[in-house]
Amino acid sequence: MRKIFFTLAVLISIQAAAQQTINYSTANAHSHNDYENKYPFVAAYDAKFGSIEADIFLWNDSLIVGHNQSDIQYKRTLERLYLDPLNNHTKKNGGFPYADTSRSLQILIDIKTKAEPTLQRLIEILYQYPLLINSQKIKFTITGNRPNESLFKNYPAFIYFDAEFGKSYSEAAMQKIVMFSDDLKTYTQWNGKGVLAEKDKLVIDSLVRIAHQEKKKIRFWDAPDFINAWYQLMHEGVDYINTDQIEGLADFLNRLGKNSFSSTSSYSIYKPSYKSDGANRKVKNVILLIGDGCGWPQLYAGYTANHGNLNIFQIKNMGLSKTSSYDSYITDSAPGSTSIASGVKTKNRFVGVDHTGAPLRLLPTYLEKKKIKTGLVTCGDITDATPADFYAHQIDRDSSIAVIRDLKKSPISILMGSGNESLNNVKLLNENGRQYINKEIISELQPQFKVVNTIDNVSSETGKRWVVIDNRAGLSFLNGRGNWLLKAFEKTLQILSKNKEGFFIMTEGAQIDYGCHANDLPYAVTEVADFDQVVAAALKFADENGETLVIVTADHETGGLTLLDGDYAKGYVSGQFSTNDHTVLPVPVFAYGPGSENFKGVYENTELFKKILEAYSKQ
Repeated sequence: MRKIFFTLAVLISIQAAAQQTINYSTANAHSHNDYENKYPFVAAYDAKFGSIEADIFLWNDSLIVGHNQSDIQYKRTLERLYLDPLNNHTKKNGGFPYADTSRSLQILIDIKTKAEPTLQRLIEILYQYPLLINSQKIKFTITGNRPNESLFKNYPAFIYFDAEFGKSYSEAAMQKIVMFSDDLKTYTQWNGKGVLAEKDKLVIDSLVRIAHQEKKKIRFWDAPDFINAWYQLMHEGVDYINTDQIEGLADFLNRLGKNSFSSTSSYSIYKPSYKSDGANRKVKNVILLIGDGCGWPQLYAGYTANHGNLNIFQIKNMGLSKTSSYDSYITDSAPGSTSIASGVKTKNRFVGVDHTGAPLRLLPTYLEKKKIKTGLVTCGDITDATPADFYAHQIDRDSSIAVIRDLKKSPISILMGSGNESLNNVKLLNENGRQYINKEIISELQPQFKVVNTIDNVSSETGKRWVVIDNRAGLSFLNGRGNWLLKAFEKTLQILSKNKEGFFIMTEGAQIDYGCHANDLPYAVTEVADFDQVVAAALKFADENGETLVIVTADHETGGLTLLDGDYAKGYVSGQFSTNDHTVLPVPVFAYGPGSENFKGVYENTELFKKILEAYSKQ
């Protein structure tokens, strides 16, 4: 006999191997007192739960489902509520409980009347369901009133048992046990908020380790039942998350993959010298870096994933930009960056025009008079709202052909990004594969611009104006874009820094926004990391140059992201999105270099335009 029983003192003294890693899904969800739901079995089954609980009473010759004897209703039989629908699904799925044949289902049966006669009747009924009792993916596990453990071995192969800490079990009995269950309140009064007290956590850790050493699963009932508690129970390695919130837990677990990110690597950050930071000297160059959709949560997710490091967070001077548009509490990208490019609020969807549709004088045009050259770089489409706001004048951001034609009237020297989303009429071939670009538009842009399809085709000779339309730019970082954005920024910097009167470069991390629209945290976090590499390069140039102001901001926040869990050491972060669209949250403005202190405070996004012009006016 082995005694699976541990006093508190013994539990605290246990030093065991680390808990097993569990990849959580609805297979780890247990529908507690499932029969109390509006749709017993159906809701939990449709959510693909791994375990469903039914309490039973032996009443006459029937097994009635209910929590108390007062719940007994003749029609609420185990067969009608659970066995019949499960049998129908198993028949449809060829002997498996779920269409996904890798998934298992445990029916946890809590016996409320005398153990042996009730269990005997259950076995008689189950023999009428050969498809269920012969399925290797279905387990009938007995909890509540159970026979003496010495009898476990006498029951059919399809009957398993739930064990209790503090009871003795023989080797034979352990062969029939698949799970340990216990009342969480026995070990802690934790209410689910915050984390477990250290002494309580040590006890729970030890119980989980005991179960896992025995190769059994573990579940706690009477556990707090909401998001933070679910996170903490997962951290403890609890196999089945006990819930009365079927839809809530199912949604949480189904989204967990897209709501969580663990970094497999990290990158070093650049340490600025701060020699020119805040200096009262002329600004020759401005580098404006726009992380589209990137608010505080996205930045902090990137910071956490990089083990507590972010180049952006090396910048000391910062403020907040309010992003509402002329006609909407919540902006889209078009008026968001139009405000920065022109100093004027406009309507949603409007690009480079005021709320009446009249063209606005844009920053590159002001700078042209000072012979300052402008470059625009994006890892999105070159006709999309953010880059277009610096060269185009249209009342509809989706008018891609009209937008790109406006480039001919703009003083822009360099424009780099993707064109596969909007300029896709004619197939052109290059060494990297097929490129989809509108041939007519290319011919219109020439000879004012040299139009190429890779950064490598851009030469550093002075006097030329360049448009790079590269499909690689439109890929996500996760799908193979690589360091395209950094490379494009550095090429633009290399060319425009030769202009003795100075330059203005706007570089957009466009796909942070894409990831947040998709409510995909791994997508967003890796885009933040890629954008942060550009920030490092900009800071380094500013330190070497001494006359360059670097501004890092966003046009708006996307996704309403809330960070709920993370670990700096592991590069792990998890959260929840409240929307797949933009929010009104003010976005941070970071500034580094001469005049950076002027970007402190809370202000409208239109002030960025004014502050940039003021910085140049010190020349």
